[in-house]
Amino acid sequence: MKISKKFMVLSALAAGLFAFGNIAAASASEKGAINMKSAEQQSDRAIKAEKLKLTAEWDKVFPKSDKVNHSKVTFVNRYGITLAADMYAPKNATGKLPAIAVSGPFGAVKEQSSGLYAQEMAERGFLTVAFDPSFTGESGGTPRYVASPDINTEDFSAAVDFLATCDKADPERIGIIGICGWGGMALNAAASDTRIKATVASTMYDMSRVSANGYFDKDKDADTIKNERYENRKALNAQRTVDYKNGSYKNAGGVIDPLPQDAPYFVKDYYAYYKTERGYHPRSLNSNGGWNMTSALSFMNMPLLCYSDEIKNPVLVIHGEKAHSRYFGEDAFKKLKGDNKELMIIEGASHIDLYDNKDKIPFDKLAAFFRENLK
Repeated sequence: MKISKKFMVLSALAAGLFAFGNIAAASASEKGAINMKSAEQQSDRAIKAEKLKLTAEWDKVFPKSDKVNHSKVTFVNRYGITLAADMYAPKNATGKLPAIAVSGPFGAVKEQSSGLYAQEMAERGFLTVAFDPSFTGESGGTPRYVASPDINTEDFSAAVDFLATCDKADPERIGIIGICGWGGMALNAAASDTRIKATVASTMYDMSRVSANGYFDKDKDADTIKNERYENRKALNAQRTVDYKNGSYKNAGGVIDPLPQDAPYFVKDYYAYYKTERGYHPRSLNSNGGWNMTSALSFMNMPLLCYSDEIKNPVLVIHGEKAHSRYFGEDAFKKLKGDNKELMIIEGASHIDLYDNKDKIPFDKLAAFFRENLK
């Protein structure tokens, strides 16, 4: 028998009225139980911050600026994970400021490249936060050292939540900067979060693409990529079984050490940053034990940038001329629509140059971009 749409609507209304009638007829004790349950549900929905242990001393890999004020802050993402951040504010600033959230590179901490970017932008008049992503650095979340295309995209929106409610920031003038793997996450966040008024992706990786296809996928045929991906899935899922049996998660290892003589040039560049005094930090995954090995599975299965062509607000993609990762930025830029998108290739720069080389990172260009688009 075919049930009419009108009948289904009336049935739903009747069910609602029936439930209301039951509540109205409930005894005082039953009403008390209902109110208690409602209070419990309200508590379940509350945004609760975890108390994090934050380092008090300056422990960055770059010198402290005398032009900005620095402080520690925390905020909570939609998954209930409390994130730790360094806030940088220009000295003697008044009123509500344009604000920028910064994160990356993939496997780094806020004491490294993202903190440098945040401090430099604060010197140029912006309120900034450099945050540790979920499960890493001083941020909360267990098990440790897990990466997720969804949760890490959400981390950017959580930073926007914080800035949008911060008394020092103008909620209508918020931008983000993503470095390396967080460049892809920044674009993903900009596609989802319309509060983000301007986005910079610097020396970006598309982590889902490299996890699924390996490096330099344009040089491979489709069948080779599929076969490699299947074998990688087999190995990672076998590792899941081992991890569960052992009761702990194996890490993939950070930047290779000792460095083989025949290592590719970009691996040598990573070593020069993460494993030397230049950029080493004790909380950095890349400087030490690396990510939870099975994190790659989610990136293989859930591609980033599916809706990046729907970003309406301005985007600046910056990449080095000599970066091995340049194709990620160029291909991401090709997908963007509209006349408010820009690709900037830095002459002579490698991937790592845009981590900390102040002669190569175009900070004044970034400042001009955000001043123009956060007004």
